[in-house]
Amino acid sequence: MSAPDLSLLTKRRFAPMFAVQFLGAFNDNLLKFAMLFLANFSIYAEQPERAEMLAAIASGVFIAPYFLFSALAGQLADRIDKARLVRWVKMAEVAIMTIGLYGLWFHVIPALLVALFLMGLHSTIFGPVKFSILPQHLERHEIMGGTGLFEAGTFLAILGGQLLAGVVSAWTAGLIAMGVAVSGYLAARAIPPAPPLRGEHPIDWNVWRGTLHILRTARGSKEQAGQGAGHARGDGKVWLPILGISWFFAAGAVLVSEFAPLVSGTLGAEQEVATLFLVIFSVMIALGSVTVNRLLGGQVSTRYVPISALGLALGLIDLWLSTSGFSAGREAASVREFLAEPSAWRILVDLVLIAFSGGMFVVPLYAVLQMHSLPEERSRIIAANNIVNAAVTVVVVLAVTGLLALGVDVPGVMGALGLGSMVVALVGFRAQRRTREG
Repeated sequence: MSAPDLSLLTKRRFAPMFAVQFLGAFNDNLLKFAMLFLANFSIYAEQPERAEMLAAIASGVFIAPYFLFSALAGQLADRIDKARLVRWVKMAEVAIMTIGLYGLWFHVIPALLVALFLMGLHSTIFGPVKFSILPQHLERHEIMGGTGLFEAGTFLAILGGQLLAGVVSAWTAGLIAMGVAVSGYLAARAIPPAPPLRGEHPIDWNVWRGTLHILRTARGSKEQAGQGAGHARGDGKVWLPILGISWFFAAGAVLVSEFAPLVSGTLGAEQEVATLFLVIFSVMIALGSVTVNRLLGGQVSTRYVPISALGLALGLIDLWLSTSGFSAGREAASVREFLAEPSAWRILVDLVLIAFSGGMFVVPLYAVLQMHSLPEERSRIIAANNIVNAAVTVVVVLAVTGLLALGVDVPGVMGALGLGSMVVALVGFRAQRRTREG
């Protein structure tokens, strides 16, 4: 069966949710990068060390709610009509952007950090909803197409928010963010109802206990009432995709964060070259996300996951080799001057391979995560995925920080990520072979 792809964007059961997701991702990045640009080029222009510290604090502030509230978010999404929950979240975003607008106008960093934390909380609550609602509104053969469009739109929205933050004033960024938040709420009002799939269940307000319980649910723990050891979740059909998704986002976060030092240090080029890298990375992930859906014809399958992980690994390893051997023709090279270097095109090809393979890799895993979770527990499984994503990202970032402290250069970090991705590919091939033999 051919995948519906862009035709889903004309359907009410998908288009409003796609718009809400796109606008939310756009706003997250517009607010964060508007704050960082304001700090780097205005407030702390003469204190670069404080600007660097703010960047680290901002990342921690945004990711903290994923650890603290993902379990609660998953429980809420399985108990409340998801369309109604999305409208509440989007209404809260308007209030959050009011705080952000105040901080950007008056240059109040604490207010901006509060807004960023609340946007992290907003994304934490929204996360389980955005994927668990798709199987309620889409047919099975449409899940791959819808997931692919979600991922493609998300990365393009991230790119748009980051780029816009760099070309408009802080005050203008705040006004745009407010308008985007209002637009997101209006789009949320058009989402069809998505009632809970089982009766009311108590919500565990104990964050630690709820987090452990939701992780056991994702792993298919025998302790779960009514679930035997042979349940689909217990044989890795959900847990392995969670680990794969987590590795992808951790490796991607490190790679994108290292674009600037790679360009300014190793490649000796201007900031515009780092922007070019970001554009290529985002667009090619979006293209890979849509292409894998076409190849699978809408079928929910991990057929292309191992080979995509292999492409990701080979791209990262060759990026290590191509950047390590790069000889800059001149300092602070412009985009044109950088592209005039023959070896520069090898670097761009590596980025294309990495990003395209990443899109091909992650979309089927998200589709499997949705379809192999019990419908009444789907939101909590996705919340568990968010918790593991955050945890793996922190571990990988700490490992990379340690490598850098030991004197490993940025190309070496790319190589380490490539070797890690090679392990993921080997695990994928082994799991695929075991499935065929079974």
